[in-house]
This record gives sequence, structure tokens and C-alpha cells, in this order.
Amino acid sequence: MDKERILHINNLHKSFDDKEVIKGISLSLYSGENLVVLGKSGAGKSVVMKCIVRLMDLDDGDISVFGTDVVNCGEVELNHVRNRIGYLFQEGAMYDSMTVSENLLFPAKRNPKLRKLSDSELEDMVSYNLESVGLEDARDLWPAELSGGMKKRAGLARTLMLSPEMIIYDEPTTGLDPFTGESILELIMEVKEKYKTSSIIITHDIKCAKRTSDRMLIMNDGKIISEGTFNVLKASKDENVKLFFK
Repeated sequence: MDKERILHINNLHKSFDDKEVIKGISLSLYSGENLVVLGKSGAGKSVVMKCIVRLMDLDDGDISVFGTDVVNCGEVELNHVRNRIGYLFQEGAMYDSMTVSENLLFPAKRNPKLRKLSDSELEDMVSYNLESVGLEDARDLWPAELSGGMKKRAGLARTLMLSPEMIIYDEPTTGLDPFTGESILELIMEVKEKYKTSSIIITHDIKCAKRTSDRMLIMNDGKIISEGTFNVLKASKDENVKLFFK
């Protein structure tokens, strides 16, 4: 592949107490790519993602993000890498005591790239990013007033405030009805085209995988068992892979 490799994981291991959850995973993400990591609940997908941004320490292995060794780098370097990554949590992770617009402003005002902006410029960014996700009329609402789909959209708008080069989507369609889920998938594709982001999408939803993936990895029992495009994997004769397409 000719595109720039922006993430590389080599031989990642992670255990909790005496249970090995991640068993020697290796993967790469390339510039402008949507990489889907497909697996059942409990396969270890979210653990891998948390290791990438060092929300969780790994037991063994190497992780390079934007050319930085995030396993061995210092706190300043690690925060610099984190500022280039957006993370869309399953539940949106909104602050209940803040309105939607305040939720968007909270990380923006603490980001080194945006501190020099005036309040009016930041407010313009809030309006722009809420409009980008179809929530232009929700800026003064509280998280408790939002539906599940609106919370995911608001979480994505907050992520886009920081102009991330890479986005990690953690189960973007979980808990959503089919119509709302489809609108989130459309939004993921729109974000890729508009902002030229590279993304990792972790999911157990085969429809999500088909709709958003340029390339897919299938995880099972802490290992990657197959890799390829959706159509290639769907045509696989491997019984362990075929289970995901039934």
C-alpha cells in the first residue's frame, strides 16, 4: 500500500489478572483509510483502542502513532499525539452539567491549538460543527434532552472541534434503531470525505462494517483471525470467518 502508515501495532499483549485478553495482535492504519475491527462483544476490540491512546497500559508490544513510540515516549509527546486523535465513545460521554455547546467548548478551550482563538471564533466553530452533524438547533439543550443518536452526533461534533487527523469510533451504532444507525453510518462517511480523516471503527455490527470499511480485520478471542475487504472476507471459506456473515 502506497499511502502513509499513521498507526502501527506490533505483537500487542494485554492481560487482566491471569486472563490474557489480547494475544499478540499486529495491525496498521493508513492515511485516509477507514479500518473496521469486527468482533463479538468481549473479543478485546475496545482494549486495543484504549492501548493506542494509552488510556490503558499494555503488557508487551509496540505501538507507533504518527511516527511516535507511544509506549515509551514522555507525557508531553503522548499528549501531542492524543491532541491529533478523536475518540467517539459508545455513549457519547457528554458532561451532564453542561449544555451541548458547552460540551463542545470544554475540550476546545484546553487544546493548545485553539487557545489563541477568541470566544466569538470558538462559538463560530461550535455552530459550524453542530451544523456538520445536523444538530444546529441543539446547542442549548442538555445531554438528558438528547436521544441516543443525538448524543453520538454531539460527541462527534465535539471531536471535530479539535480537527483530528485520526478518529476512533467505538461501537458507533450500538443501542440505536436501524434508521438512526444508518444516519450515523452516513455521517461517518461524510466526515471521512469532508475532513480527510483516517479512522478505526470497532463494531460487532456487520451492516456498519459493510457500509464504512475500506479494509476489515476480524477479531476473535483476543486475536486477529482474518483481514481483507468486506467482499473478500464475506467470500471466505474459513468457518470461523463465515460465522460473522450469517
